[in-house]
Amino acid sequence: MKSLVRPEITKLATELWASARDRRPVPPVSARCPDLTLSDAYAIQREVRALDIADGAVLVGHKIGATSVAIQEMFGIDHPDFGYLTDRMLLPDRACLDIDQFIAPKVEGEVAFRIAADLAGSSTTAQDVLAAASVVLPVLEVLDSRIENWAIQLVDTVADNASSAMVVMGSPTPVENVNLAAERMVFQAGERKETGHGTAVMGHPAESVACLVRILSSYGTGLSAGDIVLAGSWAAAVDLLPGGTVRASFDSLGTVSLSVTKERDA
Repeated sequence: MKSLVRPEITKLATELWASARDRRPVPPVSARCPDLTLSDAYAIQREVRALDIADGAVLVGHKIGATSVAIQEMFGIDHPDFGYLTDRMLLPDRACLDIDQFIAPKVEGEVAFRIAADLAGSSTTAQDVLAAASVVLPVLEVLDSRIENWAIQLVDTVADNASSAMVVMGSPTPVENVNLAAERMVFQAGERKETGHGTAVMGHPAESVACLVRILSSYGTGLSAGDIVLAGSWAAAVDLLPGGTVRASFDSLGTVSLSVTKERDA
């Protein structure tokens, strides 16, 4: 299978970056480039990241996705994918979001780690992550595909920064003060309520982050001190609706919430 050449990667990255800026979705990359490889998709993602940084954004961490068996089976893969986070994507608890910031947003509840020491290597374990992390925070990740109608294959979401848009962050708790495998989350969006557990994320959220570090090692990188890392959803993502309120309440980590403006502009 032939990989894309640099001009093609740059063109697709520029298109995706403009789509996010202008809130105008684009046709699936996978449909237009049927030979697109996962390596190509990550190359596109890196180009999009470079455009964000050139525009003034600051890289602050990573997210890992497709951590559940169900999602992996849907995409026909046996490992998670990942994306990046910038300072422009982070919002405080109880943020009110303008629905017009997004194309077709969804939201999910999870936790994030703040890494206190550099972490890299293909043999990284969950214990290494817990030793390197300082705090864990409850978060709501807002997803927003720049691909029309969420018609995505794995390469589409990878190229599109794992469909990430915003992260609403709750209060930090020292890692040593919580048993994440035993932690329970109640996720409520409007009238919909779901319960999730830390074990839903590869048995333990720290294992998910360790998996991310191992994947990053294959690209010659890792996590840096100060990085924020989203460890994967504890329950299914739901549509983020105008006028809605979303809340994720954890047994030990507290609560994080967001609200949304009532309607889109005409």
